[in-house]
Amino acid sequence: MSSKQLCYKVTLGLASICLILSACGSGSTPGDQAVERATEPKTPVSITQISNEPLSDYIELNATATFQQKGIIKASSNGYLQTVNVKKGDYVKGGQTLFTVITKEARSIGNAINSLDPSFKFTGLTRITANTAGFAGEVSHQKGDYVQEGEQLAVITNLNSFVFLMDLPYELTGIIKNQKALEVTLPDGEKLIGKVGSALPIVDSASQTQRIIIQVKTQKLIPEGLIAKVKLIRSESLNPIALPKEAILANETQDEFWVMKLINDTMAVKVNIQKGLETGSYVEIKSPLFKPADRFILTGNYGLPDTAKIIINHK
Repeated sequence: MSSKQLCYKVTLGLASICLILSACGSGSTPGDQAVERATEPKTPVSITQISNEPLSDYIELNATATFQQKGIIKASSNGYLQTVNVKKGDYVKGGQTLFTVITKEARSIGNAINSLDPSFKFTGLTRITANTAGFAGEVSHQKGDYVQEGEQLAVITNLNSFVFLMDLPYELTGIIKNQKALEVTLPDGEKLIGKVGSALPIVDSASQTQRIIIQVKTQKLIPEGLIAKVKLIRSESLNPIALPKEAILANETQDEFWVMKLINDTMAVKVNIQKGLETGSYVEIKSPLFKPADRFILTGNYGLPDTAKIIINHK
């Protein structure tokens, strides 16, 4: 065999080996490529949609129940209390007789006259009545006590004078002017509707608060001294486009905000937003104007790229 023939056979063999190796290296089929795409990592997420429930930004302050008017029942003359017709906590009507007083002189004269002529029926009693309806907050004396003219016998609270008193920080006086109605929440959860009355022209020098009168209408007897919560609305949106706080993402400097919006069941994209009113659970979206059918990632959105492969967790 000539050297030329030998060289030709070696070259032909090397070429065959190269063709085989090339075929093995590039042997990925369309089926293999589909399997590779199917195994791309996807982030499990839960989703949410927009809410149109009204939002409000508010603060809560304490308010104390009190009766503004209290009638003091006083003795009209010196003498002994012949009868006491009221106890602490009793409800009394206007004009109701609460006490009767008899003077020492009337007692002596009455006994002498009645012994001479029993038909005369001289008593010498002085009736002391309630000026207004209400509850007896205090009763200072009992039957048989000697009292002097002008001495306090009882204190009657005027039920029609019931109000709540709220100490408002002076810097919030601008807010209270815009409140048409106030929500007053009692400790048992009952809610009353109140309206702003007058403001006392005095500011506490230590706390810099001004006392505001809040009037409520209720048939329930609320005890004096009860502390309720009053909601003051700073701003509100009645028909917002809002999302849960968990759906809102932000950069480190908190000057850029975005959401991850689904474009289909397997992909979500980053959409920059402008925030509006913010409450404890929801954030108003001022722009862009999303549609009710739009879906957003609620959980699993942290750290996702601008375009992310996802898998919806339906649990």
